Amino acid sequence: MKLQTTSLPGVLIVEPASFADERGWFMESFNEARWETALRERGEPVPRRFVQDNHSSSKAGVLRGLHYQMPPHAQGKLVRVVQGAVFDVAVDIRAGSPHFGRWVGVELSEANRRQLWIPEGFAHAFLALEDDTQFLYKTTDVYAKDCERSIRWDDPAIGIKWPLPAGITKPLVAPKDAAAPLLAKSDLPPVR
Repeated sequence: MKLQTTSLPGVLIVEPASFADERGWFMESFNEARWETALRERGEPVPRRFVQDNHSSSKAGVLRGLHYQMPPHAQGKLVRVVQGAVFDVAVDIRAGSPHFGRWVGVELSEANRRQLWIPEGFAHAFLALEDDTQFLYKTTDVYAKDCERSIRWDDPAIGIKWPLPAGITKPLVAPKDAAAPLLAKSDLPPVR
């Protein structure tokens, strides 16, 4: 497992080792001991254990997010794509953080097998780039409706550059996400 830093401290690209031959390929998508060792070797904090796995399917042009949960059920997420491709985004929303409001985007796909680690205190979203995109993620806390929050996916103060798939002029967004508040009006987690 190889970890790469991004422009947002704490948000990491995870590249699992993959082994291929004439039969196909194999990779260990998660190993707790290797995960924790890799984080410690980079001087990163080890998060709480993963307690829930989620799986979604989206057609090209579907945008989900920007989502996060407030304490006491804040979630760190380890996300990946097993079919198709997404443009995956993390936004630092920790009030008082020196990187507050900054975002990073990474393409995750079935082909590149990359994963993205998004710690607590960051909002998360993704845009499906292909039909039937299968998105899986592990979370460090369970879903808690009363702690669930969203920020507008197109907030100009954040300025995410969404790479819409060919032929799509506007992403398909859930009504709840379309009605989400702007970052300036959102309930935000504290800096940890």
